[in-house]
Amino acid sequence: MKGKWAAGIAPRNFTWVIRDRLAVSERPGGFAPNHRRVRRQEEIIWLRGQGFTRVVSLLPSAHNLYAYDEGDLAYAHHPLAPNVDARPVLAECFRDLDKSLREGLRILVHQEELGDRVMGVAAGFLVWSRRLPASSQAITLVEHLVGHQMGSAGRELVVTAAGLPPRQPV
Repeated sequence: MKGKWAAGIAPRNFTWVIRDRLAVSERPGGFAPNHRRVRRQEEIIWLRGQGFTRVVSLLPSAHNLYAYDEGDLAYAHHPLAPNVDARPVLAECFRDLDKSLREGLRILVHQEELGDRVMGVAAGFLVWSRRLPASSQAITLVEHLVGHQMGSAGRELVVTAAGLPPRQPV
């Protein structure tokens, strides 16, 4: 790839939650009707160029996972479907994020779009991992970082996360 796109492009709505360590965005390549293979490829190039070493997909489906393999980017898939008990998925996802951060990995978490569910997972992780002491602080911080309010679906995930067994100190 040559020209100005050789370095790739940042995923839409890319936002750091923990500076230089944990970020959120919409799905590389865009969400369903707007998804473009070339854009996905450019965004994966950008992620690798920025030092990202892991992508965590919260999509209910396996979309994009093969593209991460092709792009030589490690990934985890924690399908967070609506109307399903989120506790087991959140517990597994949070343990995975915690372990990856302790290993020094740079991580991107995404779902179809950067909406309530991704915001709820990010805020829930901050509470579960004891990086912030209260759900209200985590919600306010993530809303500030993303630039819009978190709706009820995201807030429910934060409440669920706060009720999970907490991270064990290392």
